[in-house]
Amino acid sequence: MNNDIINRLQAGCVIPAHPLALETNGRIDVPRQRALTHYYLAAGAGGLAVGVHTTQFAIHDPKLGLLKPVLQLAAETAREHVEKTHQRRPIMIAGILGQTTQAVKEARLARETGYHVGLLSLTALAGRPIEELIDHARSVAEVIPLMGFYLQQCISGMALPQAFWRRFVEIENVVAIKIAPFSRYHTLDVLEAVAASGRAGEISLYTGNDDNIVLDLLTNYRFTLDGKTVNLRMAGGLLGQWACWTRKAVEILERVQHIRESGEPVPPELLTLAGQLTLANKAIFDADHSFAGCIPGILYVLKRQGILKNVHTLDPHEQLSPGQAEKIDRIILDHPHLTDDDFVRQNLSAWLSP
Repeated sequence: MNNDIINRLQAGCVIPAHPLALETNGRIDVPRQRALTHYYLAAGAGGLAVGVHTTQFAIHDPKLGLLKPVLQLAAETAREHVEKTHQRRPIMIAGILGQTTQAVKEARLARETGYHVGLLSLTALAGRPIEELIDHARSVAEVIPLMGFYLQQCISGMALPQAFWRRFVEIENVVAIKIAPFSRYHTLDVLEAVAASGRAGEISLYTGNDDNIVLDLLTNYRFTLDGKTVNLRMAGGLLGQWACWTRKAVEILERVQHIRESGEPVPPELLTLAGQLTLANKAIFDADHSFAGCIPGILYVLKRQGILKNVHTLDPHEQLSPGQAEKIDRIILDHPHLTDDDFVRQNLSAWLSP
């Protein structure tokens, strides 16, 4: 991975977790999938995460044969966008999962397709001892630079103790971690492990805690270890919540970065915004039903904006929960400043053009 990508990863950016646009027959809706990629990059996202939970983990099933075309389509569309707009190329992150043989194969595919980093999910190894998890991660890291991934336990079915993270951050080709356990305690486990590793300046930290985005970005995490003080910050976010209203996400991160650089006090209205965004995430991610409707919730917002034609997933059981659409509608009515509807309306026809 070249220094430009490393430097931008460390500087921090908005990285949407790229959804999957599907026709009702389960095939990729190519024009809408391309429009999503154009939308994120036009909104100012610094990277794209493809093949991750929001893209639907089912695409990793070899029987469906969707992983390669989805990765290729995003990479090709990103290249076209850069050529047309002369923007900097985005940081391309590919989700990687499965047992070691599958994960290594996916890492090779990601590298060959032009991705810079692999976001490593360990859900397929739930219940394995730490040593096996580390061996697995090392095997994948030999192929592609890694971003670790602490996925919330209600989806992953596993907790990753601090003992795991202390070992994980010792892997030389680990360049970043997405911290997304939706738990303050587990978040601090990862941060403390990084602080103790001596690699705080090498590993970029990204919040994936969609329930605590703004506060994660604002907080200076300070640890005292062996008499030495280590300060850590979340550089940016890699989030499903940022797969919609992405232009507003970019504005929020830019505002936070200005506060960090200037040393200005955090204005109370930014803390109010933090609470409002969490309230919106509660509806979009369907927290009332243990996040069962989180992917359909994101798709529903994108459909409302006209970017997608329908709310369709590969798993027919993965649908909006009862009352979820109404909750999202109410959030949008009560908090229109959270949305980027005007931005989408002004540009959608261009994103949908061949």
